[in-house]
Amino acid sequence: MIRYRGLVERSMSMYSDEVRRVHRAASLVEREGYCVWPRLREVVEFARKLDVERLGVAFCIGLSSEAEYVVNYLESRGFKVYSVCCKCGGVDKTWMELREEDKLTPGSHESMCNPVVQAEILNFVGTELNIVLGLCVGHDTLFIKYSKAPVTYLAVKDIVTGHNPLAVIYVSNYFKLRL
Repeated sequence: MIRYRGLVERSMSMYSDEVRRVHRAASLVEREGYCVWPRLREVVEFARKLDVERLGVAFCIGLSSEAEYVVNYLESRGFKVYSVCCKCGGVDKTWMELREEDKLTPGSHESMCNPVVQAEILNFVGTELNIVLGLCVGHDTLFIKYSKAPVTYLAVKDIVTGHNPLAVIYVSNYFKLRL
């Protein structure tokens, strides 16, 4: 704090009305639900405190059933929900200059994940808060970059650990060879 005092002060000046609104909502959710509510409930309460109605869910095709559950849950809580799968557009991976041997199944059509299109679709329908549900590393980065609405995570993709990436830390001896 001493070494970066100027940076801290300059950063605090970046708390515009919008940043304060989001930060305040997050702080209130923390106060009310910390160590009590699961993340899905925290997302609902966060969205309510932001007074948003239109939620976007950007999900991985491998988590389609989880996405369906999440969408139904959010709708049951009164939100208008728009969901978009990572493979939207059906563009073959060779479009990104990947070779056939770079595909999981060479010689076949293999749709690439399309996080920019996911963000653009949710931008187009006017979502006010977007939720990431298991997008691949890097694809989540692009989705966040192109989303006009604020973004929060519900889950990160980690197939090896059942979507619990901290498991490799908690049981590091088991995962030692995979790291």
